[in-house]
Amino acid sequence: MDDRLDKLKLELRRGSLVLAVLASLKTRHYGYSLRRHLADAGIDIDEGTLYPLVRRLADQGLLDSQWEQAEGRERRYYLLSSEGETLLNQLSQEWQAMQQSLASILEINR
Repeated sequence: MDDRLDKLKLELRRGSLVLAVLASLKTRHYGYSLRRHLADAGIDIDEGTLYPLVRRLADQGLLDSQWEQAEGRERRYYLLSSEGETLLNQLSQEWQAMQQSLASILEINR
């Protein structure tokens, strides 16, 4: 039973990570600062999941990125692009509608 629960929790989490990353990148972050920001919000994500996700979102044109020298080293900073902002608004509306529907269904089943 625990194995099924873990797999289903992982599935549930995957869809929300994209939304969390896009929303977090309304403010400019580099990889580690984004990971720390998400952790502070209660979303722990390992590097092996976060960095490929951020690169994929950037490749899709949803994030702008640039390399900068900071604290003696080069870091790649990411920020939501205008296309990413449009998509974030659409996904946020979808998330809210889904959340309301699920809340209604879960309340019925209590």
